[in-house]
Amino acid sequence: MEHPEKVWVRKCLFYIHLFVGAGAGLYIVLMSITGSLIVYRTGLERAPSLVSSVEWLVDLHENLLFGMNGRFVNGIGAVCVIVLCLTGAVIWWPGISHWRRALTVNWRSFFARFTWDLHSALGFWSFLFVLMWGITGFYFCFPQTVNALFGFVDPNDKYADRVLGWLSMAHFGRFGWFAEALWTLFGLIPAVLSLTGVFLCCRRMIYKVPPARP
Repeated sequence: MEHPEKVWVRKCLFYIHLFVGAGAGLYIVLMSITGSLIVYRTGLERAPSLVSSVEWLVDLHENLLFGMNGRFVNGIGAVCVIVLCLTGAVIWWPGISHWRRALTVNWRSFFARFTWDLHSALGFWSFLFVLMWGITGFYFCFPQTVNALFGFVDPNDKYADRVLGWLSMAHFGRFGWFAEALWTLFGLIPAVLSLTGVFLCCRRMIYKVPPARP
């Protein structure tokens, strides 16, 4: 509770988070930006001149422009996002004496420290959103797997169809204009997390520096 950085399990999770984040960084940036844009897919397609561009953007987000092969890659990317969320939730904990510090950003700190604070704070406040996108993205890419899991848990389909329908709506925030605006804003956070994470990873590799302390 006081010095989590000394626990070997946390160290292992830190390196998993580090290397998965570095490997999937650019992919997450792409998904983050395109996902935020197609939240307004219905409204944009009302302009005939934009229909083809919007459909191309949707295909890029859903299939990486490579059909089912691209969708399979997206499924692997969704797994990476889930892994990053779960490992990040563990390594975020800075110790009981410093947990409040990890919720905020010191705007006057030097750049590396600022980047660490931003990554940590944004990761905490957006955790549920990003995890939801990872889970729903996995569902879109591997629906049969998810349906089989729900069939095992809920064989009578009392709740499965309702939950799966909610997952479809939740991915794009289809709950009204306010939710769409919120989803668009939070949808850009994974891009920021990826860019700050890649910076911290490169800095660690180049300068052999340990993780920032609270």
